[in-house]
Amino acid sequence: VKAAKALATIGFDNPENRTAIAAAGAIPPLVTMLTSGTDDGKVKAAASLLNLTVSPENQATVAAAGAIPPLVAMLTSGTDDGKVKAAKALATIGFDNPENRTAIAAAGAIPPLVT
Repeated sequence: VKAAKALATIGFDNPENRTAIAAAGAIPPLVTMLTSGTDDGKVKAAASLLNLTVSPENQATVAAAGAIPPLVAMLTSGTDDGKVKAAKALATIGFDNPENRTAIAAAGAIPPLVT
């Protein structure tokens, strides 16, 4: 949890750090944390992925790592903070990326986002 929080912090507003974090292989463990972490861990992992996907080059990598389905699951079963972080992460994963937007919709994100 502390590592995910640290990654969110150092990736915030720093494109070079976001690129380095992704290149170091941090994305797959963060996706794993979305599915098997504590509630706090899931929130921190979603926040880290949110920050990483502000850089467009990380959007496809995060989607390919399987982040979309657990983020969509957080929209309905996560904590209130988790729901917010998941929605924001999905927004950045899909920003200006039609393939990811299609995958997000196919994963069932639209109903929980509009209710």
